[in-house]
Amino acid sequence: MDLELTPEQRAIQTLAREVAEAEIAPHAGAWDREHRFPDELYPKLAELGLLGVCVPEEYGGAGGDFLSYVLVLEELSRADAGVGVTVAVHTSAATLPILAFGTEEQRARFVPPLARGEQLGAFALTEPGSGSDAGSLRTSAARDGDGWVLNGAKQWITNGSRAGTFVLFARTDPTTAGARGISCFVLDAEHVRITREEEKLGLNSSTTSDLVLEGARVERDRLLHEEGRGFTVAMATLDGGRIGIAAQAVGIAQAAFDVASRYAREREQFGRRIGDFQAIQTKLANMAVEIDAARLLTYRAAWLKQEGRPHAVEGAKAKLFASEMARRQTAEAIQVLGGYGYTKEFPVERYYRDAKITEIYEGTSEIQRLVIARSILGRGLREDRVTAAPRSS
Repeated sequence: MDLELTPEQRAIQTLAREVAEAEIAPHAGAWDREHRFPDELYPKLAELGLLGVCVPEEYGGAGGDFLSYVLVLEELSRADAGVGVTVAVHTSAATLPILAFGTEEQRARFVPPLARGEQLGAFALTEPGSGSDAGSLRTSAARDGDGWVLNGAKQWITNGSRAGTFVLFARTDPTTAGARGISCFVLDAEHVRITREEEKLGLNSSTTSDLVLEGARVERDRLLHEEGRGFTVAMATLDGGRIGIAAQAVGIAQAAFDVASRYAREREQFGRRIGDFQAIQTKLANMAVEIDAARLLTYRAAWLKQEGRPHAVEGAKAKLFASEMARRQTAEAIQVLGGYGYTKEFPVERYYRDAKITEIYEGTSEIQRLVIARSILGRGLREDRVTAAPRSS
């Protein structure tokens, strides 16, 4: 068992940390207050290869492995979780499913612009009436000659108002209920209409949109994977995407720990540094242990995925533990800072707000426990399982 990162992985981790510290962290507070999507940032990330980290070079990517991508997400989220989720959805929810399930023509056509950052990607599964029960989606795709006409509405779509490419799910067989009869399509921005921008508790530097499809016609070459097998695409995408959200949660918690531990060394009360008091020491020790545990669970799941081994349960465990850890430990960071932690003078209140969503999107904690429990009890994890979540995507 080798727990050391390779030189290549360390190099990309260092690159991501440096750009996060220089280009993201100094502005994250303002982006949060202004609820502003930093359009100017993503060309810089693209130029460094950070929007296609784990995409092969022949498709315009950096050619790194999946763990390298997870390291990047952790570092970006440590600076600003809104940036982290934008890159996560763009990469693992939009680019990678096309790479995994597309024909060679589709991969050559759609992946390079995404990997090079010429377009952002979005993942459109959730609807107003279907969140965790994604198999109940109602968006329809009806045959029209050699193509399809799509009608319906999607909700909570991360990158929705900025995306040029959408991996979108619709029902192609109206006679079949549940997961069967759902297909996956690759659409352009011109095929959808954004109807609303969501006001959120956190992640205010990311965009979360509602959209509609109104008689959007696409050719047959926009069908991703096989007709009626779109749910397979969705589940495989979510299995990998949950690892990315776990990395996001680790990054948020690490940022909170950094502030809390520094504050404990500097703040004095009763004539002593507050870090000299056992109550504060206990909090910091618990934070350090849980962050390490979450990071190891996340890296294990990422390694399994990049090795082509089963990772659905391991990803669920990582996402469940890391997200709940991030919510707990960002709250503890506020407690260490006391009244200052509750103000916007320090960023820990932002970390606390940002952490909460990691327990919800890409599959709620309740769904993760169901996935894990079914693996213990021997029940199937694929077509018969309830799914995703009211997603950022």
